Amino acid sequence: MVRVRFAPSPTGALHIGGVRTALFNYLFAKKHGGEFLLRIEDTDQNRYVEGAEKYIIDSLNWCGIPYDEGVGKEGKHAPYRQSERKEIYKKYADELLEKGWAYYAFDTAQELDDYRKKYEAEGKTFIYNWSNRQQLKNSLALTKEEVQKRIEIGEEFVIRFKMPNDEVLKMNDLIRGEVTVDTKTLDDKVLFKSDGMPTYHLANIVDDHLMEISHVIRGEEWLPSMPLHVLLYRAFGWEAPQFAHLPLILKPVGNGKLSKRDGIKLGFPVFPMDWQEENGMLKGFRGEGYFPEALVNFLALLGWNPGNDEEIFSLQQLTELFDLERVHKAGARFNIEKAQWFNHQYLQKKSNIELAREFEKILSEKNISRPIEIIEKVVALIKERATFVSDFWELGNYFFQKPEKYDEKALKKQWKEDTNVILSEVAEIINHTTDFSSSVLEENVKKYISEKGYGFGQVMPPLRLALVGEMKGAHIFDIMEVIGKEETLSRLSAILKENK
Repeated sequence: MVRVRFAPSPTGALHIGGVRTALFNYLFAKKHGGEFLLRIEDTDQNRYVEGAEKYIIDSLNWCGIPYDEGVGKEGKHAPYRQSERKEIYKKYADELLEKGWAYYAFDTAQELDDYRKKYEAEGKTFIYNWSNRQQLKNSLALTKEEVQKRIEIGEEFVIRFKMPNDEVLKMNDLIRGEVTVDTKTLDDKVLFKSDGMPTYHLANIVDDHLMEISHVIRGEEWLPSMPLHVLLYRAFGWEAPQFAHLPLILKPVGNGKLSKRDGIKLGFPVFPMDWQEENGMLKGFRGEGYFPEALVNFLALLGWNPGNDEEIFSLQQLTELFDLERVHKAGARFNIEKAQWFNHQYLQKKSNIELAREFEKILSEKNISRPIEIIEKVVALIKERATFVSDFWELGNYFFQKPEKYDEKALKKQWKEDTNVILSEVAEIINHTTDFSSSVLEENVKKYISEKGYGFGQVMPPLRLALVGEMKGAHIFDIMEVIGKEETLSRLSAILKENK
């Protein structure tokens, strides 16, 4: 059975790259009728951030990619926080020691730092591995008695993996194909720390095995860890899962991975939801007004393609189409304009009543109350130009309030000697129109223009200025229908008084 996991660390807000990793795991699991797990990898307690775990869970739920098993959805492999599983890992570290795949290392942080400086002074790079482990303070260089004595007196130690130095390791990645590494170039990673906690490497492998993970789908930044992880499976005598390393999400401009700083500098979100930091609130996609389904659609196409030119896909369609073979090897450049385009597309697909209920909340904050039917009519007239629901006020505020001033440049251009007379006559026609629908109003005013022999430019621009205050807005007769006869006449009267 296909079982995949998303295993973030609760060290802050969930980056949008992490959301994409979770999404690809979710799509792969659902495509194959499998299960999607959430595991919280909190072995590094020094970097733990309060509230980060809840943020991760809330973000996945908001995006519509909930997990089947994990924190808060306990299954047979509980617990799902690594900090609650620490008693499990020591046993496996001891097993590696017994098999000769690991060893004790007593070197202090200061001693290792001194070694690094010494190597740097000689133009070299210090790597703790086969090339120097016999000269360092560890159980491979010390006698059994000395090792036992150090342990008994409580000297701090770590447990390191004994990396082989005579193998060209050939591994398979479902995205990148064959990956080859010479093990003599790798270091002896720490598996178990002096504080009694495992490192990511040991805990990750043990948990993936015990939780029966079939496929490890994770970011490209973990590709250098793949040799160690493959060898750990070999050391334990376990069958390794299949690996797939996703391409990075790149900065919009320049080189490198998309970061929080890019978002701050360029003014766009890189987190799914708002996140409070000491220095202030960082806006997320939800806070900026994105629909979760638009964000998911956008993220799915960052590094994957469906094999055709289509771009708009529901989550169900993405699930049916998703294939790791179509995930790119190269990084995917982040494009906020494309994210906005997706949101615009999804906004157009939503019903007017659904959007009206959202717009109603914005109006309520401005102490404006209108029947939902009126708001729905407004939404229908303005939504085509909107990217976010928050755009509705800027696009349609004139439906709810009189113009406080008139565009001076437009007024100077459009207001002629006969404009007062024309608008006064138009006001009379409007006043005598009983069927106050857009079509009837348009018919009556156009008939007046024709009978008088006026050009449309003599009537329509001043009329728009009267109702909107600027040369913008919806179809003029649609505006009249929505705001009603009384308000239409009131606005005409106001501009006539100001321009006597």
